[in-house]
Amino acid sequence: MLGINKKSIMLSPDQVKDFVNAATKCDFDIDIYYNRYVVDAKSILGVFGLDLTQTLTVEYRGYNSDFENYLKTLAIAS
Repeated sequence: MLGINKKSIMLSPDQVKDFVNAATKCDFDIDIYYNRYVVDAKSILGVFGLDLTQTLTVEYRGYNSDFENYLKTLAIAS
């Protein structure tokens, strides 16, 4: 069983479509949240509903190398 993966990212409105497309290609659930507002990362409307000026947290159980590489492009220094 894989553990929970958490990554902190920043998304601009221009990046939301690519982010949702990358998440949709994964065969596991992916949540994205800010504070206590959690949405399905595969929902473009849900992601647009988040405060995109804030650091967002992506949380998932699973592994997809393309998605991992994509998240690295959005990651913030921790």
